[in-house]
Amino acid sequence: MAVTQDEMIHSMEPRPFYKTLTVFDWVWAAMLLLGALYAHQKYAALMDVYEVGILYGTVPALVFMGWGWKAFRMFSLMVAAISLLSVWIYGDELGLQETQFFLQYLLSSQSAIMWMSALYVLATVTYFYALVIKSDFSARVATSMTWSATTMGLVGLMVRWRESYLMGADIGHIPVSNLYEVFILFAIITALIYLYYEGRYKTRALGGYVLLVISASVAFLLWYTFDRQAHEIQPLIPALQSYWMKIHVPANFVGYGAFALAAMVGVAYLVKARKQSDVESAMPALTILDDIMYKSIALGFAFFTIATVLGAMWAAEAWGGYWSWDPKETWALIVWLNYAAWLHLRLTKGWRGNVMAWWAIIGLFVTLFAFLGVNMFLSGLHSYGEL
Repeated sequence: MAVTQDEMIHSMEPRPFYKTLTVFDWVWAAMLLLGALYAHQKYAALMDVYEVGILYGTVPALVFMGWGWKAFRMFSLMVAAISLLSVWIYGDELGLQETQFFLQYLLSSQSAIMWMSALYVLATVTYFYALVIKSDFSARVATSMTWSATTMGLVGLMVRWRESYLMGADIGHIPVSNLYEVFILFAIITALIYLYYEGRYKTRALGGYVLLVISASVAFLLWYTFDRQAHEIQPLIPALQSYWMKIHVPANFVGYGAFALAAMVGVAYLVKARKQSDVESAMPALTILDDIMYKSIALGFAFFTIATVLGAMWAAEAWGGYWSWDPKETWALIVWLNYAAWLHLRLTKGWRGNVMAWWAIIGLFVTLFAFLGVNMFLSGLHSYGEL
């Protein structure tokens, strides 16, 4: 039977988004909603109206992430399953991590974070090994290690959250309150953004470069753990006892993670541009590296802008003013202006190439000072985060 021209044109039209969804997509959405309802029912006594809003606000965000990125669904299910297993083993007795085998060596927060640290470092080495010898098998192993490390890192944070409440309802808090916890968050977010682009562009050649910055954060984390005993859970100081922390800090670290990724892609861009060995031939084309760098900075800039606005609103509630030119606020503005200028020159002037790669790298050091250097060398309203 002949197909008419109208039928051909109709078949070429894009299908509405909801018609592309499968049964598994709707099951994913239903699982998240049921999980949120269960969490609300079980922990309602510990939540205020804003925290309930945050809980239900995360549901559509995670639904759309799972719909658009299938690998994220399996990752989330693994994190949930392992975290719930750990919580079930704990029961209501915190001291079990000293005697129970699985908690002591695998499922307590500290054990999971140590596994995360080891796997990220091993993945970094394996990615570079795969790049040098051009081994697809080794590259796939490195990807699996990175997914495993990211899973264990997020499990560590989820279990740490529960452990804090086992210490006492007045001590319990979301684990994004100090440098130890946010360095773990930084590693997880940076890895997740990288893994998305790895799948999107179907290249593993950038893994070693990106995981270098994650391994650097792991090195700091290990020093901070063993030298300063920073892994010990402490009650929140009054300044951080706010629902704003639950949205301001994660948004900030999506920005930081994206900026770090862009910087390391900038390093890969400069290496690729030299064309002095066979290793560069295995890396993506410069146009792809430029595109990843641009998209990462655009993503980071969007979330950093949101985090800055949220921080101003938090400041108004806590200190009575939206802006006080505190050193942390001033350097946040510098970071924002730096990446705003980067995006402006790329979009309006068409800047590309080495200069933008170098700018992305230097931008990471500016961001690092705003994140860590201000805490070390300057004092102000945010000085509760010092080393």
